[in-house]
Amino acid sequence: MVVKDGVTVGEGTTEPRPGKHAEPIALAVAGKATKGATLYSSLEPHAFQGVAPPCTEIIIDAGISTVISPIEDPNPNVSGNGFRQLQAAGIKVVRDATEEQIKRACKIIEGFTHHLNTRRPLISLKLAISLDGKIATRTGDSQWITNEYSRAKVHEMRRGADAVITGIGTVIADNPRLTSRTTDGSPTGRPLLRVVVDTDGRMPSDAAILHEPGDILWVVGKNTDVESNSTSVNIHQAGLVNGKVDLAEVVDLLGEKGLHNVMVEAGGGLAGAFLENDLVDEVAVFISPKIIGGSTAPGPFAGLGISAIEDAVKIQNITHQALDDDILIQGSITTK
Repeated sequence: MVVKDGVTVGEGTTEPRPGKHAEPIALAVAGKATKGATLYSSLEPHAFQGVAPPCTEIIIDAGISTVISPIEDPNPNVSGNGFRQLQAAGIKVVRDATEEQIKRACKIIEGFTHHLNTRRPLISLKLAISLDGKIATRTGDSQWITNEYSRAKVHEMRRGADAVITGIGTVIADNPRLTSRTTDGSPTGRPLLRVVVDTDGRMPSDAAILHEPGDILWVVGKNTDVESNSTSVNIHQAGLVNGKVDLAEVVDLLGEKGLHNVMVEAGGGLAGAFLENDLVDEVAVFISPKIIGGSTAPGPFAGLGISAIEDAVKIQNITHQALDDDILIQGSITTK
């Protein structure tokens, strides 16, 4: 964000690779107003030629007088060099921030940091459940368990995701589009990629997900031959683990594509498999004050499950938010 005489004159958000960083976008919006202005950045401006040119050079050339940024870039190619370059050019660098501001800034870049450290994207598992922990009725009806405010929040979360993963069971049962849409139904162009895990290649040709704009990765088993007439659909034949697509291979593949934030929206089978394979980093659980009941109504996680409470997956850094009468609980998986 660029501020001149107390007025915001330019804002920007980093584009997906290989797009522009937030700083040059905001500076371009501000135009001639950058001279003597203040630049606010959630992360230290990067200082080397990578996929994008150095932001520091663009900031210096724009005539910015002050840069306010709370955290150092964890990338060792930057790691303080950006701040040093700005200061050497006579730009005042302010890093003073409250603990809460630093926490929020770190949250913004957590996917980037996770990818930098692991070469894998940060995996967030989204669930929508009734008060008694069901994701559908015994007949499979699930639309809608949560209210319109929760569903709008999901679209917001998809806008922040580089990719959304679902399973073929969800595609067949719910026929989702998995796009992020505005309140009037217009697509936002996010997420960048939608991934369907479909071991046996059962994707219906008329599935709604295939007829929405945006790229799709159709992941099938290594011995499954499928074809698609759509140029937006790429097919990946993955290795198998116990007869199912190797999910670790899928996550690694998304990491190789440079994706930082990935959300899983799936039924109990795929959600349970992600959890059992220690591939989930965060959870977002929408709880609706409805009771569905029924011993055969599905829950959010299938699979074998644990045998002892002490082995339960633990969640930390809990936050909660009221969405009218629904409640959203979010947290990160405790590292074992």
